[in-house]
Amino acid sequence: MKENPIRRIKTISEFHAISGLPKAEHPLISLVDYGLVNYQTDEKEISWVQDFYSIGLKRNIQGKFKYGQQQYDFDEGLLSFVSPGQLVKLTVDKPAVPPSGVLLFFHPDFLWNTPLAKNIKRYDFFGYAVNEALFMSEKEEKVIADILQNIQREYQSNIDKFSQSIIIGQIEVLLNYCDRFYERQFLTRKITNHHLLEKLEEVLEKYIDSDDLLNKGLPTVQYIAGELNISPNYLGSLLKTLTQQTTKQIIQEKLIQKAKEKLSITQLSVSEIAYELGFEHPQSFNKFFKKQTGQSPVEFRSSFN
Repeated sequence: MKENPIRRIKTISEFHAISGLPKAEHPLISLVDYGLVNYQTDEKEISWVQDFYSIGLKRNIQGKFKYGQQQYDFDEGLLSFVSPGQLVKLTVDKPAVPPSGVLLFFHPDFLWNTPLAKNIKRYDFFGYAVNEALFMSEKEEKVIADILQNIQREYQSNIDKFSQSIIIGQIEVLLNYCDRFYERQFLTRKITNHHLLEKLEEVLEKYIDSDDLLNKGLPTVQYIAGELNISPNYLGSLLKTLTQQTTKQIIQEKLIQKAKEKLSITQLSVSEIAYELGFEHPQSFNKFFKKQTGQSPVEFRSSFN
């Protein structure tokens, strides 16, 4: 089956045009009623890459939204984020109930020469190669909706020298609230998150027990995230919340466990163990082991004799 072509949407005005929306009131920022969006195509699935940020608060979406490699059902009100250059796929069914919600678009040029132009990269939910949408309570949703309305009122007013800074300030408030709500989501969705931790454990065990460690060296953060079908940023955020550790620290901890196992129950020399664990030189292994445990491999082994 031939896939539909991927469209490049360069401007917010272009999105308005292809979505059957009224002409954009501002070239670099826009808040639109999602219920009015009509992609004006008979295709079952549409795909695009956009050159601007979007934040969507949507309800009653009868279809699938794919951002990166994972799909999300819009069965409840939720907030989703798309950053410039990310691939988006949307499969839309005939809605039993008209969709509702709002979409906020803002172009990177709108942030030019402001602190947010650089700081926006710290908001992990924009960087996820595989995004987890944000589910919200009614109270949280009202907070977000009120901020979005403030943004719209400001850019629809007479533009003056204060307009940009006021709007960007509101966008920052919006992003900070989303950061807070994501933190809550990480903590409350314990079953899903701990299942991911179990899968992480399996991936590391399999890698370290195979020849991959010997042939390829330590697994990278990118490799682990890829095996879990999530992005390195998302994995890092989740581990920081649940374990207070980075992905790299988790990998190193697992390697130390394997090193202790070999030192305590095998007769292999320290050099042989270092080689099996992917270290080219025993000195590097000795330094790594002592840094992590406070003992040299020989000192650790002697404690079992």
